[in-house]
Parts: sequence; structure tokens; C-alpha cells
Amino acid sequence: MDGVGWNYSDVVKEHFMRPKNILQVSEEEYNADGVGFVGSPACGDMMKIFIKVKDGKIIDLKWQTFGCASAIGSTSMLSEMVVRDGGMTLEEAFKITPEAIIKELGGLPANKIHCSVLGDKALRDAINDYYKKTGQTDKIPKNTAKIVCECLEVTDEDIRMEVLEGVKDFDTLQKRTKVGTGCGKCVDNAKKILNDFVEQYYNCSIYTGEK
Repeated sequence: MDGVGWNYSDVVKEHFMRPKNILQVSEEEYNADGVGFVGSPACGDMMKIFIKVKDGKIIDLKWQTFGCASAIGSTSMLSEMVVRDGGMTLEEAFKITPEAIIKELGGLPANKIHCSVLGDKALRDAINDYYKKTGQTDKIPKNTAKIVCECLEVTDEDIRMEVLEGVKDFDTLQKRTKVGTGCGKCVDNAKKILNDFVEQYYNCSIYTGEK
């Protein structure tokens, strides 16, 4: 079983052993209003989310994954969060963060934090797919990320996602994003942003589950 040696919370174990809202029928039979997909070759996880929408709310969410205990547990929890109390509005669901999922799970091992981003990314992709299918592309949220490296157009969000994928040092970040390989003026700021995210995701008790 994946997770041997990891300090998973009882909540994560419950959602891994008895995951909620997995798609049990064919995609054609389910006939989703929106479908989202993300893959993470770095840890071998792939995620697909299907949503049904009524009156601006997600009334049902199903999912499929090829992933580890963290990916399964976090997406199972996400599916319950979204449909709880009659369903979240599309706007509310779009704003769900890895932090919110991790908090509901009671923490995740630091080296498994990256798996929690699969579900929320796939959900946003599904919501955007719904907007496209219904001719509401004007409702697709604009990217609010801040440019860190103007030469290569690397944003603070790009750096955050790399940290969530397990990057902790600048050399690795630079190899993956090319940040600072142009004029080099952004290197100090990029290092600070990287270190801030590493401190946040790999030391804060919300993410590590430590008391």
C-alpha cells in the first residue's frame, strides 16, 4: 500500500481506503457538463474530474485517478467539499486551494503536498470547460499571477506550483522554469519567493500535520 512510512492522518486513510464519488459508469453515461484533466509525471499521478452544474452550482462531482494515497485521499475530500450542502457555486469551487484541502485532511506529509494540487487544478479545468461549452468564456477568471522573470515570463504562481511539485532549491527551479537565465536581474527576488513557498509548504503545521 502506498504511504508506508508516511504520517498520514486518519482522515486521509479513510478517504484512501473508502474514496467518495469515484466515477462508476462510463463517461458517456455520466454525461458531464464539464470535464477537467491534469497529469503530474513527476510523481506519476493523473486526475480527471467530471462536474454537473445547475443554477450556477456544482450539484455533482465524480473523478478518476491514477495516483498515490495522497492524490486519492485529497481528491475524495475535494469531491465532498464541493457538493456539501447542496453544492458550491462555480465561483466558490474555482477558488478552492490546496491549503483548504490539506486543512480538511488534517495535514499531509511534506513530500506528498504536491499531490493535493491535482484535484483543485482538474476542478478549475472542468469549470473552464463548462464555461466554454455553454458560451460563457467571459466568466473564465483571468490570470492574476505576478511576473517575476520578465525575460522568460515566469510568474510567482509558476514558482509556487514547482514547489508543490517538490522543488526546494533554486538550481532545480531554474532548470525547470529557466527563471533568471535572461538578464539575471530577477534572481534574488525569485530566490526569496522560492524560499518563502518552501518555508510555507514544508514547515507550516497545516501542511505537515505536526502539532
